[in-house]
Amino acid sequence: MLELRGVSTRYGPITMLRGVSLSLAEGRIACLLGPNGAGKTTLIRTVLGIVKPVEGEILFEGRRIDRLRTHEIVALGIGVVPEGRRVFPRMTVEENLRMGAFVEWAPADLAARRDRVFSLFPRLAERRRQKAATMSGGEQAMLAVGRALMGRPKLLLLDEPSLGLAPVLVEQLFTMAQAINRSGTTVFLVEQNARKTLEIAHHGFLLQKGEIAGSGSAAELAASPIVRHAYLRA
Repeated sequence: MLELRGVSTRYGPITMLRGVSLSLAEGRIACLLGPNGAGKTTLIRTVLGIVKPVEGEILFEGRRIDRLRTHEIVALGIGVVPEGRRVFPRMTVEENLRMGAFVEWAPADLAARRDRVFSLFPRLAERRRQKAATMSGGEQAMLAVGRALMGRPKLLLLDEPSLGLAPVLVEQLFTMAQAINRSGTTVFLVEQNARKTLEIAHHGFLLQKGEIAGSGSAAELAASPIVRHAYLRA
């Protein structure tokens, strides 16, 4: 579904990604592990066209997208829950959800999408007229995911979704990611919580210093000495 071929990016003189190649299979959960500063968020921003690669190419469903603008990439069926969730604090829950469906505004279609989100997250339905700034971190996480789902993505990018959440909410978040995947959406989970991520992922990649340092099935990554030493020690 998504393929990166030899992708390199820079912020000014600083190279953030170096020749990154990876591919995601449709209908699966893939993960990207790595420490802070490894380039994980840069990779997500590059897929979305916010950062342009200086080398390589990116394909989505066989179509090259690295020359497209961000809104054109999103319209093809790529949704994102950004790091830190980034909800619109002065907007209500419903207004945030409408922003996630900016590609198509047909009222009946919007209502159907909103109702699907409310079925996944009943708490959002209860707080539909509440401003996002007044919600808890867990509720804002639900809202960020719901907003992304309003665009009916084929591929959902989740960038550090468990950051700052209590353990019980982290469990709910990963259960939700599995439910979204079972509904037919491919999920790319970018996380530092390697233990929980590898429990639900089918395939994964390890990013270190802007380069792919390992890849394989979730079981293979979990057995990797690098991953076990850096991420899975008790």
